[in-house]
Amino acid sequence: MRATDTLRSSVQDTWNAATDHPFCKALADGSLPLSRMRWYLVQDYKFVDHFVRLLATAIAHAPTLADGVPAAQFLGLVTSTENTYFLRSLEALEVSEDDRNAPAAPPTRAFQDLMTTARNSGRYEQMLAVLVVAEWSYLTWAERYTSYDAELPFWFAEWIDLHSGEGFQSVVAYLRGQLDAIWDGLDDRQRADATALFQQAVACELAFFEAAWEV
Repeated sequence: MRATDTLRSSVQDTWNAATDHPFCKALADGSLPLSRMRWYLVQDYKFVDHFVRLLATAIAHAPTLADGVPAAQFLGLVTSTENTYFLRSLEALEVSEDDRNAPAAPPTRAFQDLMTTARNSGRYEQMLAVLVVAEWSYLTWAERYTSYDAELPFWFAEWIDLHSGEGFQSVVAYLRGQLDAIWDGLDDRQRADATALFQQAVACELAFFEAAWEV
């Protein structure tokens, strides 16, 4: 079994709860209350700075240039297309500046802190562990809903589009492949540390969806 499959199986119930969450279903069928989507977008946008820094640091720690290029290409997408999606959606949903500047909610801070921990570790496998969860979990739920109604508002539809399809599949395959490739070369402590971050990241994903659903 691939290392990333083993990591996922270690928290399978939490993974399933996060990737088959009612929030995702409601987003995809358009029934999600806009108040919840506004909260979600404001809070999710607070991850972008931390995510960009984590991904950039992972690029710097990639074993070779060839290993880093796909991540660099993805970084360009996050800082352009995805960033623009947030700005357009917040504008269309009439989210005020005060609401955009609301403090990070507890589950948001928890994930921000986890990304900071991975970035500051100086360990490529720890960075990958968090990145794999962040992207693989979203691919898992978004792929269920690619046949959404053509009339679905763009703030729902494009969020699904950004996390599905061949391009995003290749990002997840790359991140998983990087972690799988270095796993056998890690000692027991390094594997344990990476596993702990992977498991914490999955828990953070579930907590974030729970918070967005209950707001």
